[in-house]
Amino acid sequence: MKIFENKTALITGGTRGIGKAIALRLAAAGANIAIAAKTTEPNPKLEGTIYTAAEEIAAAGGGRVLPVKGDIRFEESIRDIVNQTVNTFGGIDILVNNASAINIFPTEQVEPKRWDLMHDINVRGTFFMSQACIPYLKQAHNPHILNLSPPLNLDPRWFAPHLAYTISKYGMSMIVLGLAEELKQYRIAANALWPRTTIATAAVKNLLGGDFLMQRSRTPDIVADAAYYILQKPSFETTGNFFIDEDVLQQEGISDFGKYAINPDQKLMNDLFL
Repeated sequence: MKIFENKTALITGGTRGIGKAIALRLAAAGANIAIAAKTTEPNPKLEGTIYTAAEEIAAAGGGRVLPVKGDIRFEESIRDIVNQTVNTFGGIDILVNNASAINIFPTEQVEPKRWDLMHDINVRGTFFMSQACIPYLKQAHNPHILNLSPPLNLDPRWFAPHLAYTISKYGMSMIVLGLAEELKQYRIAANALWPRTTIATAAVKNLLGGDFLMQRSRTPDIVADAAYYILQKPSFETTGNFFIDEDVLQQEGISDFGKYAINPDQKLMNDLFL
């Protein structure tokens, strides 16, 4: 029996990048997967749609896959995502809050619509997705919430260059801190996971550093492998942690990370907040 057989994972922003990598990893271990995202039509700047991602995920594992068009900025959409998942699979065992928006402009250059987008997706969306899943997680055997957010590092150097973005990502992390304590009585785990290095995603390519930074990044597979190990740990004793992908894998006896490098000849770039 595969480790996640008969388990259902709901992953936001699962069309590409880290979200899709986690979906592929859990599907290969037998999980049913629901991916919720907005992309239904091909975009030249963004790889794939929820439907092409679902085809890849289905090919990777023994479970079923449900692509759900949804926008976690809106309560109706959140309710629909959760209802479709529960109606299809009968429950929810794992929620991965991966969907995120990024804008690393300094304060004077942040437009209100950019602020709203980051906080509506990163903080508000994560909070209300978690809220909507809690009744079903209470019924699960080993329930987990996993946020893709950084450890809470109050060094001012992480606030000064991109204050709006930092507040939004730390908001996701504070949700972990609060839910871990609040949901402990129900044995629902709430943890965060963050990469040690930059990860080769569309955000890195299009918004942060183009090919220069991509060449100094790792593939999303390293984050997915770390999530795989976190999500099988007992929920009643593994909660309130701010995991770093490398550390998780080292604890599992994995020390060779060479296979994750986009370009092994290039020096890796540390991710933000570390």
